[in-house]
Amino acid sequence: MRVCEIFASIQGESSYAGLPCVFVRLTGCNLRCAWCDTAYAYEEGTEVTEEEVLARVGEFGIGLVELTGGEPLLQGEALPLIVKLLDRGYAVLIETNGSVSIREVDPRAVVIMDIKTPKSGMFDRMDLRNLEHLKPSDEVKFVVTDREEYKWVKGFIAEHRLAGRCTILLSPAFGTLPARVLSRWILEDRLPVRLNVQLHKYIYDPGERGV
Repeated sequence: MRVCEIFASIQGESSYAGLPCVFVRLTGCNLRCAWCDTAYAYEEGTEVTEEEVLARVGEFGIGLVELTGGEPLLQGEALPLIVKLLDRGYAVLIETNGSVSIREVDPRAVVIMDIKTPKSGMFDRMDLRNLEHLKPSDEVKFVVTDREEYKWVKGFIAEHRLAGRCTILLSPAFGTLPARVLSRWILEDRLPVRLNVQLHKYIYDPGERGV
């Protein structure tokens, strides 16, 4: 498989934020979102074997592992790697962009799936059939840039009856929408979601890699 980077850091997003985590960032992405912050993963990377990935992950001594990208599920080797990690006792998170089917992902893993909004420029690439495969342990993430986009997200949550089916994450676009503003909207509407503030960008320099 082609791997961009493997590193340990504090998990910055999802309901797992704040926990030590090993990140396996696979190369390649089929989307080009307007606010992408990992464009270097489109092409950068080296070919490594599954055993090399498992060995590198094991060196960190951390029980939480996230497969991310890019889009990790574009590489067919990701699915058996997920199984191997789970079989070795790791808790596994899969951060996916919502355009690739999650149906074959081992149900023991936690899927953290983006729903791209129209302003991302990629909503038409979403595979909304993925919503049928979500488990209660899975999480759905929306990046919000402004009030108009927030209203769209509210409508999407209601239309697809997501509340109560899984954890819903609303993330203010870093440097564009203040988290305080988004939190006020959430409170005003009593929206059943979790504010997702990309903790790693507050701990480290937002442009720093390997964190």
